[in-house]
Amino acid sequence: MLKKFLHTTTFLALISSTALWTAAAQAGPGGAIQKTSYVPTTQTASTNAALTDTAQLTSSANSGTLVFSAPPRESAAEGNATYGPIAEYLSQALGKPVVYKHSDNWLTYQTEMQKGSYDIVFDGPHFTGWRINRMQHTPLAKFPGEYLFVVVVKKDDARVVELKQLVGRPVCGMASPNLGTLTMLNQFDNPARQPIVMNTNGWDNIYKGLISGRCAGAVLPLSNLQKYDKAGSYTRVVYRGTAMPNQAFSAGPRVSPQDQIKIKQALLSRQADSATAQLRQVYVMDQALVPATKEEYAALGGILKDVWGYQ
Repeated sequence: MLKKFLHTTTFLALISSTALWTAAAQAGPGGAIQKTSYVPTTQTASTNAALTDTAQLTSSANSGTLVFSAPPRESAAEGNATYGPIAEYLSQALGKPVVYKHSDNWLTYQTEMQKGSYDIVFDGPHFTGWRINRMQHTPLAKFPGEYLFVVVVKKDDARVVELKQLVGRPVCGMASPNLGTLTMLNQFDNPARQPIVMNTNGWDNIYKGLISGRCAGAVLPLSNLQKYDKAGSYTRVVYRGTAMPNQAFSAGPRVSPQDQIKIKQALLSRQADSATAQLRQVYVMDQALVPATKEEYAALGGILKDVWGYQ
């Protein structure tokens, strides 16, 4: 009994410490974000939501229904409007039910991904790479084009001529596990000596945060930087990342090889244009999906090495 009591006490203390650390890390608008994934401050509500979603996912898996999901970048209504038509289209292509499951927060999404609860997923190249290596996922189709992130400073800032000089200084970017932010942070070996990421939603706001002086640097896709400052009149690049493949659909081991082929063919077909119309509109993508391969994604899972749950 004493041993059980001590284990229970230690567990509760760990939860309490985690909640306090999270609250401090999240305190105030534009708080500093370190190398970690998002953990909600309302732990009880988030945990209850996660348990509810877990029960639904388990029920779907047991019934033979395939579960399709994507990162919680939007509300549940927006997620259903974007991904619901794709789930319905794939159901018709496979002749078996595919359901879209929206996660209310990143904690639920990451937890269920790491447990292998999702059979079909659409998200970034780092997540796709991690699932290939850890969850036996197979990439099927992707958006054309590449991801290439840059870190920029104001052109007249003579104090920063290289990325390492941003250590300890505020850099506008999206919270981890955003791919651009992780691309920058992975250039620093010591978590205690890295830029302070000022959580900023939207590429437009990230650029404005730099220009206004809120941040000493900014993490942006090169394509967005060229839209904001094509001539380089206001900004200067201090780091240019390596080009990576775009977001992709992948399928897990509960999807048979035959069904994976059917999903891939369905997504690459011109008939998919209607089902993926909202998704392509969200990401300003006017081109159809193209084939994806394991080779181009497998190494990218390492970008998540410092993010909770992906070690």
